[in-house]
Amino acid sequence: MFIYHSIYFMKKKTIVFLLFILPFVLMGQSFKKEIREHRKRYKNEFLTEERSPIKKDDLKYLRFYKADESFKVKAAFRRTPSSQPFDMATYSGKTKNYIQYGEIIFSLEGKEIKMSIYQGIDLGKIPAYKDYLFLPFKDGTSGTETYGGGRYIDLNINDIQNDTVIVDFNKAYNPYCAYSSGFSCPIPPRENHLSLHIKAGEKNFAKEGAH
Repeated sequence: MFIYHSIYFMKKKTIVFLLFILPFVLMGQSFKKEIREHRKRYKNEFLTEERSPIKKDDLKYLRFYKADESFKVKAAFRRTPSSQPFDMATYSGKTKNYIQYGEIIFSLEGKEIKMSIYQGIDLGKIPAYKDYLFLPFKDGTSGTETYGGGRYIDLNINDIQNDTVIVDFNKAYNPYCAYSSGFSCPIPPRENHLSLHIKAGEKNFAKEGAH
């Protein structure tokens, strides 16, 4: 009888443990699947974009950090409607006209971080991109594990709900300048230079001799 009750108690504890931990396991698997699918679409875009700097044979040189959900953050959003348009410098020496659309504040690795989100003036005139927002940044990995010129994250005005927005650094990607010269890639403004090491998203392009 004692053995029976012991086995029953152990089974009950196992069931309770599984019911508690299983949702978290499934959430983790769902997140990893989301990032895999996102990166698959990202690679396919190189094959359909007319001005793509890399070809099909180069896709194997694209490298990424492992999906890490701790780098997916919920940020408070503050609109900055009084901001004035400015010329954002690019690595080609040209400038592109942007406006600070708003600011985000979030916590990552125990630190409070504030960044600016921008909207392209000329790009916003194109109906397909009127809601497009731009988050360029540099971090502690820039120039070592990731492209020295910084990385970008795409957002949409519709992503902002109740003054919050989800920012997923796992979806950070390299500008075309990371693969080839001849492109006008915006330089992340100083206000978006982070001291943290954002070990998420795209790494350096691994092809030898690449720009």
